[in-house]
Amino acid sequence: MRVRRQTPLTGPNARNDAAATHGAKETTTHGRNVFCIRLNREPSTRNKQAVVVGVDPGSKREGFSARSAAHDLLNVDADAKDWVGGKLETRRILRRARRSRKTPCRSPKRHRKNHNRVPAGTRARWEWKLRVLEWLATLYPLTDVVVEDIRAETRKSARKWNARFSPLESGKRWFYARIEERWSLTTRQGYETAALREQYGLKKSSNKTSERWNAHCVDAWTLAESLLATGRPPEHERIVRITPIQRQRRCLHRANPSKGGQRSPYGGTNKGGLKTGTLVAHPRYGLCYTGGTTSGRISLHNLGTGKRLCQHARIADCRPRSPLAWRFRFLPVLKDGVSTEQTR
Repeated sequence: MRVRRQTPLTGPNARNDAAATHGAKETTTHGRNVFCIRLNREPSTRNKQAVVVGVDPGSKREGFSARSAAHDLLNVDADAKDWVGGKLETRRILRRARRSRKTPCRSPKRHRKNHNRVPAGTRARWEWKLRVLEWLATLYPLTDVVVEDIRAETRKSARKWNARFSPLESGKRWFYARIEERWSLTTRQGYETAALREQYGLKKSSNKTSERWNAHCVDAWTLAESLLATGRPPEHERIVRITPIQRQRRCLHRANPSKGGQRSPYGGTNKGGLKTGTLVAHPRYGLCYTGGTTSGRISLHNLGTGKRLCQHARIADCRPRSPLAWRFRFLPVLKDGVSTEQTR
């Protein structure tokens, strides 16, 4: 539970909210649609219980499990942010191609080696994990973070092999340094996590892309249990699925030329005054988020699946709520053989 004093109420319903909460000891608040309790008065004491988060990093999916000694608070199954490196490579190819055409282009820069620099694609992956932890810290008073350590083997006289995995090691070190600035960090090796999982009597699914608790969150739960040592089984297997919203940043021009060899400008996150990925309320589609624009109208997307609902929504009909960094949905606990597609 997040404990803090009541902040001033703002918004179109501020007067009604103030009247409803006048004299109340607590009200409900939420962050990314996860509801919690906020105290309106100063509590008698500020004793906080330890809240541990287990992190199971992966190449495509990642698991987070926030736990305390008394309860399993929240399980998060997140998609990895894996498209930044590809976009930078495409940008580099287009930039170098412009130098052979009669068009304005940037002159080549002098290559300077910076051994402490983290590649942009690698840093985007680890920044995404840190952003999820910071979001959990707004909901619960985090004290410890347990991460399954990813170790890339280095080989003697194997320059290409070592250079291939150097971004992984540099990104991991950057991530660990950021965690140690705010919380206590504990790392576990992969074989230690597997041994603890067997000791607790838990089984992990072989399908890493399945939307189930035992795909990635089971390891995150095991990592948190290794520090808490409560000795009790998992309290529930409910998870929250989050996927980072991929925004099309402003480009110099399109990759493929149109008729006549012209490349028109493309991209941009400001769509008619609304930033791409803004949570809005539409009279027909309800809560959804904004996408691209066409002829002064914007597209709306489903909050859970990301599927496009319409392509020509009027901006005046959309009531902006808050900017979104990811789309989310709550997954039910399903029996074996039942997929989440059958529940929609």
